Amino acid sequence: MAQKTHIFSIKKCLTLGLSAGLLLAFIGAGLVLAPGPHGQNQRISIPKGVSLTFMADDLARQNLVHSSFMFRLLARLSGQASQMRAGEYDVPANASMASILKILTTGNSVLHAVAVPEGLTSQQVVDLLAELPVLDGAVEVPAEGSLLPETYHLPRGALRADLIAQMQKAQSDLLASLWPQRAANLPIKTPQEAVILASIVEKETALARERPLIAAVFINRLRKNMRLQSDPTIIYGLVGGVGTLGRPIRRSEIRRQTDYNTYRIDGLPPTPIANPGRAAIAAVLNPASSEAVYFVADGTGGHVFADNLKSHERNVKKWRQMRGTGR
Repeated sequence: MAQKTHIFSIKKCLTLGLSAGLLLAFIGAGLVLAPGPHGQNQRISIPKGVSLTFMADDLARQNLVHSSFMFRLLARLSGQASQMRAGEYDVPANASMASILKILTTGNSVLHAVAVPEGLTSQQVVDLLAELPVLDGAVEVPAEGSLLPETYHLPRGALRADLIAQMQKAQSDLLASLWPQRAANLPIKTPQEAVILASIVEKETALARERPLIAAVFINRLRKNMRLQSDPTIIYGLVGGVGTLGRPIRRSEIRRQTDYNTYRIDGLPPTPIANPGRAAIAAVLNPASSEAVYFVADGTGGHVFADNLKSHERNVKKWRQMRGTGR
């Protein structure tokens, strides 16, 4: 019976990347494959730059291995002492030393979800990342509109600068995929112009179903050489990427000349006014089939659309009555 047990143990060790010779070094103590002393799943954190001794002692302090010395010996004799990586790891209940060593050397550390909402300015994204303790390092504010808002999964200690670079690459890859599939005869000449218009669409509506319709309105306006007349562009021209206006736009601000006031300038503003999501970019490149050139809030969180000024004025009147302003 003992011989069969030893053969089975050798096979199991080989599946864990250990040599049969290493097993023979430990078989007397039975510590390579013996269940660990911890009775429940545990999450451990291995800091960057720590020594094997520190790591093994920490595992012993947390009651994950029977012996710090035996774990160090196991790591060295297996040739894996230098392959253990910093990070957070989930260790199953009663995992053996061999299993723990495999967990620490494969580098499959715990990943944390970092959700970046659509429509934030680049400054707001940097501010958001600065408040997340799971990330590390400083980062400069990237170009406005160059980031793709998504949920990213990162190990603890990941650099904020690396995440920014990942978000920029994600947007670049998305544009490379969607640009060749764009609708014909769009008044959008470059992927950057698509991002600029998508950022306006993103700020105009939070409803997914409306994005293609809002995009169609702005596309139609560009085709007709009508000004976009988008309130969010006024706000960006006043406060930049720092934050929100925090109050209604004043009539004097609608008349104020800025590079971003689309009531005063023709065509698109010089840069995006936020970081649009993939749905807004897709909507701009393939807008809904619509003749609408106006929209106004409908009082339910959405908008009502109109093909001509007379219909739009009726819609505006209804909206004002609904708000109780009458003006």
